[in-house]
Amino acid sequence: MIRGRFRRCGRVPGTFTPEDQAVVDQFRAMLTAVRNPQPWTPGHAQDVAVRIGPFVERAHPRPGDDHDPEMIAVALVHPDTPHAAAYLHGRQLGYTEGGWLRCETTAILGVWQPGYAMLTHAAAGLPLPDNVGMDPVHYALYIEARKRDDSHDGFTLLRLGPYTQTRHAQQDHDRLIAALEGRETTLVPGHRISTRYAPFDVSDHQKFADPYEADAVAFLDAAVAGGVRMTVPTP
Repeated sequence: MIRGRFRRCGRVPGTFTPEDQAVVDQFRAMLTAVRNPQPWTPGHAQDVAVRIGPFVERAHPRPGDDHDPEMIAVALVHPDTPHAAAYLHGRQLGYTEGGWLRCETTAILGVWQPGYAMLTHAAAGLPLPDNVGMDPVHYALYIEARKRDDSHDGFTLLRLGPYTQTRHAQQDHDRLIAALEGRETTLVPGHRISTRYAPFDVSDHQKFADPYEADAVAFLDAAVAGGVRMTVPTP
């Protein structure tokens, strides 16, 4: 994959042209990045280098969803981001089509360094594969209890997700709304219960109930009956 990119273009044997030197510098930067990866730390909002098959790609973590040591949400971006030319080239190669993806932190080589750029699909002129080995980040339902004194204080009563199909999330949303009708202000004293859509928070995946394991209304009833209250304030 790499050998063909380093053919010398000098006109005189034994001499280096500026083009030759640029290629050598890129190669040295790549070796430095591979041999001395910069450790990645969760929660620092840093672009990371992730392995996609035999390639290495630049991945941008979703703000606020990169603090879990096992799973974060990322979007694959062109290595020369944010330049305009990189955006156009990225569209041609499928970089802008992937959306947010679930990335296991074991696939992260370290913090992104420019030296990795030579190892990307973009450098090889290849489109990203349809399957990059990471599942999409889907949406979730949040059932929240907010105080009725207009202070917006409250807590998250239940998290359901991820939903692999939007229609399933819509169906559960409608069923929960129907189940709450007339009981929004009585289930939790002093609070009003509501349901909303939001992106599935990969970093907090352990806090979510799998909507495909049981009925959404049954989950709600169990949460209320058991007094399950997340201590994290609602946003």
